[in-house]
Amino acid sequence: MRIPSSSVALLRVPVIHVTTRGYRTAALWAWQARKPIVQYGYSHGRGIFKRQIHLGQVLMPPLIFTGLFLALWCYKCIMLVLFQNAIIYNPFLPPNARSMTISEFSRQCGGVEWKEDRIKSLDGTEIALCISEISCGDERGSSSKGPKTPVYILYFQGNASSLPPRLPDLSGILRQLKAETKGQVHYTMICLSYRGYWTSHDRPSEKGIDLDSEAALRWVSKLHHEKHKETQGAPVTILWGQSIGCGFVTNLAAKTQDAGNLPINALVLETPFTNTRAMLTALYPQKWLPYRYLWPFLRNHLDSWANLELIAAKAQKPGVYIVEGGKDELVPSDHGDILYRRCQDVQLYAELHTVRGALHNDVMVRRHGKHTIAQSIASAVSRAQELSADQAQCLPGLAKSKT
Repeated sequence: MRIPSSSVALLRVPVIHVTTRGYRTAALWAWQARKPIVQYGYSHGRGIFKRQIHLGQVLMPPLIFTGLFLALWCYKCIMLVLFQNAIIYNPFLPPNARSMTISEFSRQCGGVEWKEDRIKSLDGTEIALCISEISCGDERGSSSKGPKTPVYILYFQGNASSLPPRLPDLSGILRQLKAETKGQVHYTMICLSYRGYWTSHDRPSEKGIDLDSEAALRWVSKLHHEKHKETQGAPVTILWGQSIGCGFVTNLAAKTQDAGNLPINALVLETPFTNTRAMLTALYPQKWLPYRYLWPFLRNHLDSWANLELIAAKAQKPGVYIVEGGKDELVPSDHGDILYRRCQDVQLYAELHTVRGALHNDVMVRRHGKHTIAQSIASAVSRAQELSADQAQCLPGLAKSKT
């Protein structure tokens, strides 16, 4: 039986040969000298048609794209390590942040007056402070008697912008304190402008800002000894931080060694996180991204979780008041709980408050947030007064509430 020639085309038999060519004198690159070549073809009737494909031409595009991806990955790693301070600290956001003045926001402060002062950090860097004072218990008909308790609130801002835009909200906290405080209390709020922020000199870094924090606490201690030591009651010192400011608050409370400083009575942590390493994992959960693997190269740790143990080892243990945003879009919701449980483990008095519906930067802006922070400060003052009056150490307690 003969098969028609028209049907032969349907019976194509693939023929594949892999060979190597000799040296090509026309090659432009040495690596092209001996190239593997794939020869393939098919039979059609009596003839065999062949084509040749150079493996180098096939493999080169994916190799190039893979190399570019790895180069970009390594580049991002190097940039993150070298410029981590510029990534974490944003003193130039918004662009006019460093040129803002207190007078631009004075009308929004509701009668609370602020002034700027300048001090030297421990390494000689010139830094700025914003200061305001308000007295409670001076109203007519007030039944409060006895010396006024001087309360110093040292405020540490977040990682962006400067102090002047925050003054209206801080003024709202002071007005809330004046409305809720029943005793004779004189509040002095000192807001620290980190180095590199607003009108402070130098560039921001954790090591440098820790020096600024210690210098600010010494300045507060000096202010008390000069103005209120003989005429006022026992002082109360409260450290209040927002976002990364919480890390500097716990750094200062854990590491300060100057015996001449005022004792720290309370820490108010607004939207805190546990440490920078945990935030890297939270912000970049994808395992293929390089950020989460670079924590050994961090120069900014801001480890509040570890600092709480050092704080608990001190003779005078401050109370810890944690205020978190109910809808915080940056810090995971469990960070506040983790820090609260950490306080419980190391036997520190702690309170946890959640401002429902508040974003990361909304806590102090919202009415309930102002009330919660003012209530935390007032509670810290009352607790410090009770401990001072009793002259005895009491066992730390724990209270947890949600607003």
